[in-house]
Amino acid sequence: MFMETSGINSWQEAKDGLNGSTRSSLLNFTHFRSPLFLFLYSFIFLFFSCSEAQEHIAAAVNPEDSTSVMTTYGVNTLISDSGVIKYRIVTERWDVNTVRHPSRWEFIKGIFFEQFDEQFHVQAYIQADTAWYFDQMRLWLLRGRVSIRNVKGLVYTSEELYWDGIKHEFYSTVFSRVVTPERTMEGTYFRSDEKMEHYVVSNSVGSFVASDMEGDEQQPATGNEGEEEMEPLRPAPEKHRRY
Repeated sequence: MFMETSGINSWQEAKDGLNGSTRSSLLNFTHFRSPLFLFLYSFIFLFFSCSEAQEHIAAAVNPEDSTSVMTTYGVNTLISDSGVIKYRIVTERWDVNTVRHPSRWEFIKGIFFEQFDEQFHVQAYIQADTAWYFDQMRLWLLRGRVSIRNVKGLVYTSEELYWDGIKHEFYSTVFSRVVTPERTMEGTYFRSDEKMEHYVVSNSVGSFVASDMEGDEQQPATGNEGEEEMEPLRPAPEKHRRY
């Protein structure tokens, strides 16, 4: 009888203890679901998340690393001027970059021109290792083994040449060489019209036909002795600027 009473009491205590644990768990669960606890938990989570966040900042973009808006390979196209086809351009790569200032077309793989007259006859050939065209200024800059050959047999070579699309003339301030059937001229300043018919070479040395040596020897060598003095050159992009 004593053993049975003890067993009943032990079972009752175990039952009461289980009921107490269950009630305590339910109370704790209800506490966790309270709005105040959820708000505090969210605030602590956000606080530690923000304090541990790291900013990922990319390096500054170099203007020389700007991406072209258009890149075309294997170009063979015709270029018109005032509604008339004037040139054919052949190049391995053509980049159009409007991000850099001034905006430009870039021909880093070299360029070859055919120049036409009004009847679409070839008048001259122009080529260079690298070229830039500043579209807003209508100015070409040719660099590296620049060569021009026209139908009259004139051959021009240099390492740098500007081509002004507004004044329709070529000019260079580096060593240039002009060879025609009658003469050979070299100098550090060159200027000519687009047809290479009227040109000036100053600071020059070279060989001439005797009949061309008349007049003042200090005067610049020209391709047309009767031509008037040409206007000053239009300002070009900075000479030592990297393109």
